[in-house]
Amino acid sequence: MVIVEEKCMQSIPPPPYVPNASTLPPPPFPGEHRGAAKPSDLPPHLLLKIVYMTFPQTPGIDEGKIERQRKTLCWLSTQLRLVNRSFYIACEHVLRSTYLPAYNSMIRPPYSSDPFPFSSSASTSSCDTLQRETKVLDLFIALKVHEDVMVDDSSLHLEREDSFKDLFDLMQPRSRLEDLIRHYGVREGVVHTNPSGVHTSSSSSGMFSANNSGIGFASTSKRTSDPAPVPFSALSISFSPRRVGLVLTASGRKRTIVDVARTRDEKLEVAAKKLARQLKVWLSDSSRSSGII
Repeated sequence: MVIVEEKCMQSIPPPPYVPNASTLPPPPFPGEHRGAAKPSDLPPHLLLKIVYMTFPQTPGIDEGKIERQRKTLCWLSTQLRLVNRSFYIACEHVLRSTYLPAYNSMIRPPYSSDPFPFSSSASTSSCDTLQRETKVLDLFIALKVHEDVMVDDSSLHLEREDSFKDLFDLMQPRSRLEDLIRHYGVREGVVHTNPSGVHTSSSSSGMFSANNSGIGFASTSKRTSDPAPVPFSALSISFSPRRVGLVLTASGRKRTIVDVARTRDEKLEVAAKKLARQLKVWLSDSSRSSGII
């Protein structure tokens, strides 16, 4: 047992408080005042758990519970995900995971599909993604949740067979082909995805460069054997059953720079490879001519 003498306590002053980066300030801790906590301040995994808990939690499976689940999905799509960025990401995770099987079941042969972002970081930390088919999936979800609730609310509501026709006859294959152009174009060295809009490579002054607005121009100051690639943000696809084209947007003007034929039963991967090869030829021809793109 240690006995502390009162004289010792009076003769030895307490150590001075020296705040630094590794210690907290003394009470009342003014540096820790952050205002009222909000649900969006929660870690993503806890916020996702809260979103899951909004679904019916009663045991068993019955028609009433399924209907309430569909209404909850509709509420996530039309209201909760619009609250802020954090809720948007959590709701999109639930909605995309729920409706992906239904989306895949409507892909028309011989088309392929890959609607999710191409990198794991883009799907967890950002609302935006380079994967253009993701937008088609979100449009399908917005239409599907509405149709499901309408069917539950009224037996007189009949889901029209052509409700999703434009999505899967045109928008899905076109956006999927654009994603494939990005993939094969980057591999061929004719497309770049630099978000700043400026391409940097070993050939510092290539034929094609882009400013922050995505406008391309030709450089005649130095000739290079390999022309600089086109920014993916400036490219889009013109799609029809018999032909597909690569459209370049520059200075607010659109024009088709590459056009190839295709058959109805041709895979999108085949068309994308042909477009990437033709784009490489087009860039080489434009480099030799040294004209303004």
